This record gives sequence, C-alpha cells and structure tokens, in this order.
Amino acid sequence: PYVIVCNHQASLDLMGMVEVIPDRCVPIAKKELMYMGTVGWACWLSGIIFIDRHKREDAIDVISQTARTMRHENVR
Repeated sequence: PYVIVCNHQASLDLMGMVEVIPDRCVPIAKKELMYMGTVGWACWLSGIIFIDRHKREDAIDVISQTARTMRHENVR
C-alpha cells in the first residue's frame, strides 16, 4: 500500500488529479467538497473518502479505518 499526498490549490484540482493517479487509488478530500453541487455528487459517486478537517479526532478515525481496511483486504 502507498499514499500519495497532493497539495492542490482549488477544489476543481481534485478532478484533474483523479485522471493522473494510478488505478485502485482513492483520494481523500475535505468534507466541504461533498456539498458543492455537481462536483460533490461526482466526488461522492467516484468513491472519494471525505474527512472533516475541523474535527481532528473524526478525521483521524476515518483515515485509521481506511488504513485498517487496506491492510485487512490487502489493497494496494
């Protein structure tokens, strides 16, 4: 398993990054993107994992659960 960290500057940059990242790689995005109309729907339907950056413990829980799933299912 590996993690790619991208520091994008705008919400729409995520859409371009989805085209560049390898297959079977799922981006993690801030939860606010989920409420941005069409962009939010597209992100949600493509399986992006949303984290709440304002609630540190919740964000850590989501990322930890994702890591456990990756290890348990041997996902790269």
